[in-house]
Amino acid sequence: MPLADADHDLVVDELGREPTRAEEHLFENLWSEHCAYRSSRMLLSAFDSEGEHVEIGPGDDAAVVRVPGTDTLLTFGIESHNHPSYVDPYDGAATGIGGIVRDTLSMGAYPIALADSLYFGPFDREHSRYLLDGVVEGIADYGNAIGVPTVAGSVAFEDGHVGNPLVNVACVGKTTPDRLVTAEAQEAGNRLVLLGNATGRDGLGGASFASEDLDEDAETEDRPAVQVGDPYSEKLLIECNEALVDEGLIESARDLGAAGLGGASSELVAKGGFGADIDLGAIHTREPGMNATEILLAESQERMCYEVAPENVERVKAIAERFDLGCSDIGEITEGNYVCRFEGETVVDADADYLAEGAPLNDLAREPLTAPERDLPDFDLAEAFEAVLADPTAASKEWAYRQYDHEVGLRTAVEPGDDAAVLALHDAGDEDEQHAIALSAGANPHWTDCDPEAGARAVAVENATNLAAKGATPLAAVDCLNGGNPEDPETYEGFASAVSGLADACADLSVPVVGGNVSLYNDSESGPVAPTPTLAVLGTRRSPAQGAGEATKSGYGAPPATVSGEGELVLVEPAEYVAGSGIGSDESHALGGSLLLSQFGGSDRFPALPAAPGALVDALVRVADLDSTLATHDASDGGLAVALAEMVTDDTGVAAELDDAAALFAETPGRVVVETTDADALRDAAGDDAAVTELGTATEDGSLSLSIGDRSIEYAADEIRDLRGVLARELA
Repeated sequence: MPLADADHDLVVDELGREPTRAEEHLFENLWSEHCAYRSSRMLLSAFDSEGEHVEIGPGDDAAVVRVPGTDTLLTFGIESHNHPSYVDPYDGAATGIGGIVRDTLSMGAYPIALADSLYFGPFDREHSRYLLDGVVEGIADYGNAIGVPTVAGSVAFEDGHVGNPLVNVACVGKTTPDRLVTAEAQEAGNRLVLLGNATGRDGLGGASFASEDLDEDAETEDRPAVQVGDPYSEKLLIECNEALVDEGLIESARDLGAAGLGGASSELVAKGGFGADIDLGAIHTREPGMNATEILLAESQERMCYEVAPENVERVKAIAERFDLGCSDIGEITEGNYVCRFEGETVVDADADYLAEGAPLNDLAREPLTAPERDLPDFDLAEAFEAVLADPTAASKEWAYRQYDHEVGLRTAVEPGDDAAVLALHDAGDEDEQHAIALSAGANPHWTDCDPEAGARAVAVENATNLAAKGATPLAAVDCLNGGNPEDPETYEGFASAVSGLADACADLSVPVVGGNVSLYNDSESGPVAPTPTLAVLGTRRSPAQGAGEATKSGYGAPPATVSGEGELVLVEPAEYVAGSGIGSDESHALGGSLLLSQFGGSDRFPALPAAPGALVDALVRVADLDSTLATHDASDGGLAVALAEMVTDDTGVAAELDDAAALFAETPGRVVVETTDADALRDAAGDDAAVTELGTATEDGSLSLSIGDRSIEYAADEIRDLRGVLARELA
């Protein structure tokens, strides 16, 4: 019996009888942690999802926000494919891309950008490198084949992820109000149409599999639960969906992901307050002898469920045939229960809302967290600098993002490798070329392992700072909340603290969290992952009037991350700091969560956080837009050591002086290094919302020179490139 005893009893009480085999498995999947958020739903109310520009918030396949001052709508969503990517890194990651793109399609939008946030165990482990290689290849092959650019994201390596990597993918789509579709069924009597690839047995039990701890045999035993993607069919589905939207043939839509047809169709009708009458025998399949449960719950990819008016069904079929996609009229939306029939037998007959929303919440205990002690190691400055630059989390990710086609679609103005991607909002040939969007995504498990609440706050500040450094104003965010087994009180407390910290920081930044995903039970033989709250933040900017400094800038006036060699260097940072949480420190240069400590051992409390992060972000946007601003680069992984090194090119360099080594290696959020030709104008633009400190000058000698008291180090550009090239060397 797949259902837990307590859940089985609830279902029996609801139905007034024993469930059928198909019902038993359908409830198991829809009431799993992956689908029902039984251990996290009570925490999610902490997020503020409303805002002036929010059209559709959480609850649909993707959120919808309006670009200020336009009629353009952007869809925004994120999902995880963690367990599948451990079992089969290539297909697990690839189908994660396929799923989030179909979420975009179901809103009537065309996908225009992807961001991937990836987390693995220590890079020196062969298995971690195997997983990284497979995941990146899966993302690249699928994204490139469907023609959607992967433009942003992050890659981090942390001990807690050794047995359970995390693969989080976000997608941005573009549409207009007249093309908008939702996942809410509209009218009884309309038909349900299944369109796309034929249904097979792949991915059976995927939702319940994603709600369990991984054991040491998962790579072989759980492989049947991993779906197999077909990007070429997905590309056809993208274009077919556009044609259907063009002709106004879709009343509502839902993509087939977790729990397959059973999940998509029951959630679709439940959201509208309806039921359905579905003939499972009418569905186009690719394997003989499939039974009702297999047809209902298979998670075969590249499939959509549409609500279609009866008079439009034949036209939908004709368009599907044009794109060489299967299409089945499978049933009707009704005023009654959710009913599925197969070969003359009723195999499911239940209230749709009870299926979709009836799972009881888990009552979980929480155990207080303790603060780390301060135990700082001794280190040589040059040795520490080289170790941090060569740390795989801080090292160049060019090996990964060069496998992605980030230019397809001709929108990308600021490419991967910078703080945030910037993309043109207009299509080729549009008259309005002023608006652009910016995208940043990621988390830092080192931070949240040190202090879940303060670390999660820092994740929000970091992503908003990435956008602001490119002159973009944050518009909305989506989150992917990754954690371990919630049944362990300490693990659950860490996860809950991270959720609280992320929600509070987003509220302080005035960034509504409009959608998201929760992935728990990320445990393996090696233990749970650190709470890892990936945040993807979408921002907007307008191209400023062409000025003297524009010649040095990227598309839409975004300053580059490398110096020109013509200005002085300053650090723009929070005007005031506060302790991050009850565990946090009031010291802005504390080293907790830093790559320095991960390399040399020791412990410390997490650095203090900006007292007014929203005002800081606004100040950074003003600074980035100045003609006199020649370069901007956020300091995050590895602190100022890595940020300054990344600003060096073969032809330009950096000469900087700091007060102490802690200032160089601390990963205090909200700091941006700026190259400017007018420091006074920069201070005026920052006002009282940010502090400005002199760091040194940009040079024309292609090297980095750092002085701290009586200690100094110097590295040429090729030496820095060699230190930061560990991924390319090891994975070549």
